[in-house]
Amino acid sequence: MRSLPLLLLLAAACGGASSPGADSTAARDTLTRRQKDSITAQSELPGARGVGKALAAQDTAAARNRTLDSVANAP
Repeated sequence: MRSLPLLLLLAAACGGASSPGADSTAARDTLTRRQKDSITAQSELPGARGVGKALAAQDTAAARNRTLDSVANAP
């Protein structure tokens, strides 16, 4: 009789990690993180300008890295 609550507790703990609606939400979310950040940067939310500046800094760093890679790979 004492093992029944323990068995129920173990069965509940072994359940799936995600809720039933989590898979359907992930399937509907088609925007990338970059697209979401770009939308946020164009909004009038507090901190949106900071998001835009971070995206610009990321673009600058990526361009610099492409330049360095092309110089390093030049014959």
